[in-house]
Amino acid sequence: MLRLEGIRKRFGPVEVLRGVDLEVKAGEIHALLGENGAGKSTLMKILCGILTPTAGTIRINGEEQHFADYDQATAAGIGIVFQEFSLIPYLTPVENMFLAREMTTKLGFLDRTAMRKRAQEILAQLDVDLPLDVPVRRLSVAEQQFVEIAKALSLNARILVLDEPTATLTPSETEHLFKVMRELRKQGVAIIFISHHLEEIFEICDRITVLRDGEFVGDSDVADIDNDRLVEMMVGRRIENSFPPKPALLPQAKILLECEEVQLRRGGPISSFQLREGEILGFAGLVGSGRTETALAMLGAYPAVRCKVKVDGQETRFREPADGLAHGIGLLPENRKEEGLITSFPILQNISINNYAKYRKNMWFIDMQKELASSEAAMKSVRVKAPNSHTRVDNLSGGNQQKVVIARWLNHSMKVLIFDEPTRGIDVGAKSEIYQLMRDFTAKGDAIIMISSELPEVIGMSDRVCVFRSGGIVATVEGDAITSEGIMTHATTGKARNVA
Repeated sequence: MLRLEGIRKRFGPVEVLRGVDLEVKAGEIHALLGENGAGKSTLMKILCGILTPTAGTIRINGEEQHFADYDQATAAGIGIVFQEFSLIPYLTPVENMFLAREMTTKLGFLDRTAMRKRAQEILAQLDVDLPLDVPVRRLSVAEQQFVEIAKALSLNARILVLDEPTATLTPSETEHLFKVMRELRKQGVAIIFISHHLEEIFEICDRITVLRDGEFVGDSDVADIDNDRLVEMMVGRRIENSFPPKPALLPQAKILLECEEVQLRRGGPISSFQLREGEILGFAGLVGSGRTETALAMLGAYPAVRCKVKVDGQETRFREPADGLAHGIGLLPENRKEEGLITSFPILQNISINNYAKYRKNMWFIDMQKELASSEAAMKSVRVKAPNSHTRVDNLSGGNQQKVVIARWLNHSMKVLIFDEPTRGIDVGAKSEIYQLMRDFTAKGDAIIMISSELPEVIGMSDRVCVFRSGGIVATVEGDAITSEGIMTHATTGKARNVA
């Protein structure tokens, strides 16, 4: 159904795609894999008419295509669901699905009945039940994802691109999405699936194409490849162990941070926890269990009913995150684009933005050479892929944007870092490096609170784990008690049991 041949793309002197080939059959779920910056998103933007290739050809059902814009690509049967949704939050699902191509009556009025009926038909085809009369901002992330897919199918898309569709979904929502993908496969739709979760690739995909540094590395049937070989194709080397070894926690380790009597809502549970020097404290639980809200309440960024905080044994109160920063506590937020970055600024300023005192030359001036050297060293430490430090952040891939946020805090003299979903959207090669950076940070006696929805990450990185349910901590586990079964039992049943 789809064949890309010799696709090249150059931005000025930088060539980001170097003769990439891709073939996708009808009724096939085809994984497109590679590290952040490998060229996956650029290739898909070329397929969808958003970018024009420097060289190469696109063929659909054997016919060569030249797309001048996105509309021409959709007219040829190509639909894409971006990692960052393109829905208008104040419109309903039906209004979003038919935006700019509304159905009308013979008199030219909007035919809302016809649009609603067509929307219901498409959603029924997906076996998805959504409220159609509310703004999409009131829908869950998964429901918004299905609106995007329905919107693409309403355009009669026969080639569907899903870019990191499971990044913000719960396991049950992911399973529902896979059910929809299997149904579309039966209907002959060709699906290009981009994901950094390799277990998903082996569960749902038929074939795989791997890119590395803008080049085609190879393709394979899923049945003919294993996890280790796939990782080696993606990163160019074998990764023996994603998680660095856990050092033994010293019994006399100093308590850096104490949070007592945390109550997120009136009548809700009351929680407490301690953070020791040199440790990674994991926050685990289902979505909506109160993990992020507890961390934000501690920093004064969430209106908790009550929350007592002690730093180095001294009771204090954070009215806003700037107070936490002054006490050496930094936050890497879950939503990097809205809360962690100024995307229109270059990498350089995003790394140094809240630490300019470090570069002050005198009372009024900034030592720009010092700022540049420090920021570029931080960039290098987390392998941000960009032409230089003056590249705007909105020109980076999602994973590289996350790395910029991490680089900022590694460039600061922080004692405590709160990592909220630290590797979401990060490729498998970069994950192991970030994990090592986290261990390097704690090896100096500093500490980390890690909030994560990925159980392997929680188990592999945490020295102790606080398990949340219904807005509070129901268990704290450590050592051999940190298992997926134990964590999920506490998270789903709420049985309070302290093993620590």
